[in-house]
Amino acid sequence: MFSWLKKEGEKSESIENVVEGLKRIYKTKLLPLELHYQFHDFHSPQLEEPDFDAKPMILLVGQYSTGKTTFIKYLLERDFPGIRIGPEPTTDRFIAVMYDEKEGVIPGNALVVDPKKQFRPLSKFGNAFLNRFQCSTVSSPVLKGISIVDTPGILSGEKQRVDRGYDFTGVLEWFAERVDRIILLFDAHKLDISDEFRRSIEALRGHDDKIRIVLNKADMIDHQQLMRVYGALMWSLGKVLQTPEVARVYIGSFWDQPLRYDVNRRLFEDEEQDLFRDMQSLPRNAALRKLNDLIKRARLAKVHAYIVSELRKEMPSVFGKDGKKKELIKNLGQVYDRIQREQQISPGDFPDIKKMQETLANHDFTKFHPLKPKLLEVVDHMLATDIARLMDMIPQEDVNIVSEPLIKGGAFEGVEDQVSPFGYGRGEGVDAGHGDPEWICSKEKPRYDQIFQALNPIDGKVTGAAAKTEMVKSKLPNSVLGKIWKLSDIDKDGFLDEDEFALAMHLIHVKIDGHDLPAELPAHLVPPSKRN
Repeated sequence: MFSWLKKEGEKSESIENVVEGLKRIYKTKLLPLELHYQFHDFHSPQLEEPDFDAKPMILLVGQYSTGKTTFIKYLLERDFPGIRIGPEPTTDRFIAVMYDEKEGVIPGNALVVDPKKQFRPLSKFGNAFLNRFQCSTVSSPVLKGISIVDTPGILSGEKQRVDRGYDFTGVLEWFAERVDRIILLFDAHKLDISDEFRRSIEALRGHDDKIRIVLNKADMIDHQQLMRVYGALMWSLGKVLQTPEVARVYIGSFWDQPLRYDVNRRLFEDEEQDLFRDMQSLPRNAALRKLNDLIKRARLAKVHAYIVSELRKEMPSVFGKDGKKKELIKNLGQVYDRIQREQQISPGDFPDIKKMQETLANHDFTKFHPLKPKLLEVVDHMLATDIARLMDMIPQEDVNIVSEPLIKGGAFEGVEDQVSPFGYGRGEGVDAGHGDPEWICSKEKPRYDQIFQALNPIDGKVTGAAAKTEMVKSKLPNSVLGKIWKLSDIDKDGFLDEDEFALAMHLIHVKIDGHDLPAELPAHLVPPSKRN
């Protein structure tokens, strides 16, 4: 009876095992390579236990007053400690909104020394950043499944030239590497992409699979203006994102106030539903995302080892070290090309050349280690064998099991709302007539009966051939009409009586109106004559 409970238990256990496996292979196989070639000084700090154990995290990025903080409030359906909302640049700090029974604010300096939190490496950005970083703990059911990071509004015009006192894009990069989703918010009234915003988007490069774009406050403009704004946004994004694929843009108005123009209400509901479903998939795919990030990291660590050992090999043993170092940094592109050819490595696996040149300028090349093939063999074995084994452990999603959503409460209640009349899709399409005392087809039945009689029924029933002549007038494909026939022929005798025919005509109209057909006929659509 409780077999589904067992399945859920097995699923969480196997995911925990994947996380434990990731910790083990990172510490024993990848970390030695990173330490040997000073990977952490160049690219990314060492991974700690909380990096593997952390809940999925969502990073919100956008220019000031695009609705980032309001978006969090909308998701949680409540305020959180430290919230400030206004038309001016209000959020002046990074705020990690996380779950805790005890609500409050943890300042940045305390946060980076907490061994249970994954923020310890952020201490490298200094006090100027830590004074602008905090964690707001909230007892919200939404945060049991995810954590959300609010960022300062990105400035435009003269304000962007004022130095923040810390490496803003560096902090964004650090978060981008560790979060599961990056939501870029745009205001329908402010589509200009400032220089700082452009730099911020460029800092997110390499994490394109995590980025989702939201055009917010879309209810403030009518449908004609919305088309123009959408076109302008896509044109601007095309210049910044520099990918051949078209970015998916979610259009909506993520706050709890009345819509100014509700002509696009249905569009906003559909888009919100898509975005929330995407976010609800995060806890389920968290182990897979961590696995993916570790593979990315391992490939970069291998390339880094080749670069560093190649530079060490080129250095003279006694004289002219400084001159040779400058020459190697200047000609780093040639070193990249040589490694690509010799090791058969894709150009996409190499780190950004400008950043690498800047970091190399501060290092002593003579302290770099020569190539140690054994370390690389261990990482290759890890990628070929251990990672494959962990992939097999991640349970494949069983399409036959409707699993419980892992993010509950707040605005996510509306995604699965099957109780109130305001749930998504309630009273529309196949759900129309649900809960009504009268059968939904009764309203149009006199018209359907006339068509039925014109088909010359025999003993009160029409044959499939006769019904087909009327049903094909809908111009629906045969595969769809076949499904409608199966749903309507309730007694499975190969004929349709007048009630079954009325149901078939109703389902045809449901499909023509753009709604999906059910796999099984809902109880409220069964004709009253067939309910017993």
